[in-house]
Amino acid sequence: MGKITAAITGIQGYVPNYILTNKELETMVETNDEWITSRTGIKERRILKGKGKGSSDMGAEAVKGLLKKTNTAAEKIDLIICATATPDMIFPSTACIIADKVGATNCFAYDLMAACSGFLYSLATASKFIETGAYKKVIVVGSDKMSSIVNYSERSTCIIFGDGAGAVLLEPSEDGLGIQDSILKSDGSGREFLHLKAGGSVKPASHETIDAKEHFIFQDGQPVFKAAVKSMADVSEEIMNRNNLTADDVAWLVPHQANKRIIDATARRMGVGEDKVMLNIQRYGNTTNATIPLCLW
Repeated sequence: MGKITAAITGIQGYVPNYILTNKELETMVETNDEWITSRTGIKERRILKGKGKGSSDMGAEAVKGLLKKTNTAAEKIDLIICATATPDMIFPSTACIIADKVGATNCFAYDLMAACSGFLYSLATASKFIETGAYKKVIVVGSDKMSSIVNYSERSTCIIFGDGAGAVLLEPSEDGLGIQDSILKSDGSGREFLHLKAGGSVKPASHETIDAKEHFIFQDGQPVFKAAVKSMADVSEEIMNRNNLTADDVAWLVPHQANKRIIDATARRMGVGEDKVMLNIQRYGNTTNATIPLCLW
């Protein structure tokens, strides 16, 4: 028996119907289409409308489509990991709610919260469950209703984020295909530059936190941009060197869709041409945990 690897055997995405264009944002904040496009590459993003709708609804739609596409019975799923920065509620986990909505009655499920890194962390974690032989069918979902934590009177953030979900099915492979390697890193020292301050154990919700708009994303753009460019480029170069890869060996670069300028800088550092870079940021914006599976979809 050869080495077992975790192969992605199915991909499905889901985006809401409502399209928020740059033109519409011009009526909401002091901005314009040219300014947004030149700085982010974004032309439009999707917004989940409807009272009582959340990340689990989008995630469940993606998983239902995935099960149908791969002809997989929900009862056969062993594990669902949901990467999200916008859970339906603190507990139970959004993954548990998704499992219930899709009828995955025999799996266990949990959330992984790591902001924009969440989907990759979840993919790496799920692959280990497969590689050890512990489980045969694992679904990783990335789902975020970013519109629920965006202040639409703050132009530096409201132009960037959108709502959406994507899901992948991981299964064992013995033919060498599948996830080959991963390098995961984090840096908590930059929390002052990008955070959602209130709603946790340090600052529980109160009239004061709501009045101070501390339940919305705060972002200091420049330091975040600089750190993202360096980190994405550094780790991409590192994993290529570790696996003896050159730019010619790379079929596709599938980056997190945070900002087109960050993506361009990463591709240049890797020596990968624009024709090998997957992009959908112009259509969906930054959907946080859903960006990569939506690109693969």
